[in-house]
Amino acid sequence: MEIFKGTATFSGIAIGKILYYSRGEYQIRQSLVSNIKKEIEEFQRARSQAAAALLELYEKKCLLNEQEAKTFLEQKNLLESESYQKAIESCISSEKVNAAYAVMTNRDEITETFRSLEEPAVRKRIADIQEISNRLIQILGGASLHINLGEEPVILVTESLSPTEIMEMDKEKLLAVVMHHGSAVSHTSIVAKTMEIPTLVDIVADDAWDGLTAIVDGYTGTLYLDPDGEIQKEYEIRLEADKKEKEELLKLKNEKDVTADGKEIGLYANIGNMSDLNNVLYYGAAGIGLLRSEFQYLGRESYPRENELFLAYKKIAETMGDRPTVIRTADLGADKQASYLDIPEEINPIMGNRGIRFCLDRKEMFKSQLRAIYRASVYGNLAMMYPMVSSEKEMEEIEELIQEVKQSLREQDIPFRDIRTSIMIETPAAVMISRELARRVDFLSIGTNDLTQYTLAMDRQNLLLKDKYDDHHPAILRMIRMVVEAAHQEGREAGICGEIAADTALTETFLRMGVDFLSVVPACILPVRKALRETDLGGR
Repeated sequence: MEIFKGTATFSGIAIGKILYYSRGEYQIRQSLVSNIKKEIEEFQRARSQAAAALLELYEKKCLLNEQEAKTFLEQKNLLESESYQKAIESCISSEKVNAAYAVMTNRDEITETFRSLEEPAVRKRIADIQEISNRLIQILGGASLHINLGEEPVILVTESLSPTEIMEMDKEKLLAVVMHHGSAVSHTSIVAKTMEIPTLVDIVADDAWDGLTAIVDGYTGTLYLDPDGEIQKEYEIRLEADKKEKEELLKLKNEKDVTADGKEIGLYANIGNMSDLNNVLYYGAAGIGLLRSEFQYLGRESYPRENELFLAYKKIAETMGDRPTVIRTADLGADKQASYLDIPEEINPIMGNRGIRFCLDRKEMFKSQLRAIYRASVYGNLAMMYPMVSSEKEMEEIEELIQEVKQSLREQDIPFRDIRTSIMIETPAAVMISRELARRVDFLSIGTNDLTQYTLAMDRQNLLLKDKYDDHHPAILRMIRMVVEAAHQEGREAGICGEIAADTALTETFLRMGVDFLSVVPACILPVRKALRETDLGGR
């Protein structure tokens, strides 16, 4: 038996056979072609086939997770873009080479040119080009497009996986994922978390492991290779206990979010797309504490129309009924971009024109979303939250636009409600003026993901910093307390909607700080409910 220690990015226990997956590097030879027209036709045939496959994957995955499915749509759009097609056809024509070699050459040149750039949007673009290029090469070479997991569920071990690769897999055949490269905040890990698959990273894999029995402990980040009988028996018992614990948690679906001594706490869900609505209701969340509205702006060719936004918000409002739904206005910029937005390149987009700053620069776009939200407000219990606010001047601009929107709706005899508003506290500046900001809205919600990276001056997606990035840093906890106290001084509620809200080790700490509500991904609703129901604040 060998024991390997890595980093768990999603918890759970898995026992099974290892399938070692090695992404094949196709050795494409350069060959001169005499019929250039025919070679370009071969490229276009492969491109059409790849585009059709990506569209099929998009439509299939939309039923499960619309936001993650947009990756396939973005790749299809890139594959069909004039610039990408011209680059390949130009290489075939000018160098008289075969299509597969032209695709490979274009892929490698782009990768090498932009390899040193760290901006998330650029890295995402490079990854998409690599994936569509590999897909084309596979078609041109007649290779299989899918990872064959076999007939029985397996523990997949590999150097790395792309989000596309993991989304293409059959979840029922995947017990766990173990990777050498990756992090808890990488896109692949987030997709695995959405699929509720135990995942480990930072484990150097070996193809000799293929076919061996292994145990994945997604709580401690441990991989047991070829475990002895005693360890396997212990984990079989733990696996059964894990299943029973989940069954017990399901009994809490309809229980109240109240501490052992009777204090009621709001427990809401964070969602990024319409397909998550069923999970919100299934796990018994009190409402939606954070609806990331970017899903309506990304993976498309033009701005969504007001009526399209309105219909989506109307459906959410009607589905949730009396349960509150907090719509965060579009948090675009940084790593959330689309070509039609025409966002100028920035040296450091994470610190750039994003969130409310971007919306206030695109006032017509912003007003269109505000109108859609207010129009939908009569169909349910909607609220609105502004991201990345760092000054009262920004709030003055927002308030002015809202008055314009309301006046316009009145003049058109379009009904609306005066809905509750909120600010997402995500910067140290917002923390320091949180009392002033609280006076302008109905409640505050602390976005600890961005607040942590801005406070620590660490990009949370930088793999070089993954061992230094600490969202439990004392400074973060003190800032949470400061915001809660400031809100309460103004008679407002304050809660947490970042990833840290789901950390049950901190549930009691948050409640003793006076946090009024927590908003977490749907899969974490029940564990957090269990933790808060077991918390006794009587000695507070």
